[in-house]
Amino acid sequence: METFVQNKAQLVYAEAYISDMTSLKNIFLQTQTLKKLNPNFGVPFLLAKKKEEIAAFASLVMNEKGQIAFKIYENSLSNAEKRDFTQRAENYFKKNNTPNFRNPEQLKSSISRMIGWLEIG
Repeated sequence: METFVQNKAQLVYAEAYISDMTSLKNIFLQTQTLKKLNPNFGVPFLLAKKKEEIAAFASLVMNEKGQIAFKIYENSLSNAEKRDFTQRAENYFKKNNTPNFRNPEQLKSSISRMIGWLEIG
């Protein structure tokens, strides 16, 4: 009997940087079937990579109650990977005390600036 070793691609988690924004914008537009960014893009703060390619990101957004929340955008994660990434993002979200994570007005301003900057580029 032969045994096959499966080499599963391991997810690597990292903070989102400015250099990642073009890739994150593309994931958002593809998964939302949009041609232009909207406030739901938010302010990305965490990403997941498979090999060297970004597979998902977590972004700070304003929910319908006007509270700060986060949303996951992904295009190639399994259900188990989605759960793991969501848990990582939730932990990061709970521990971070910077203004974008705690001040709704600051986050609204940051989202507006982020979208404006990305739509120019």
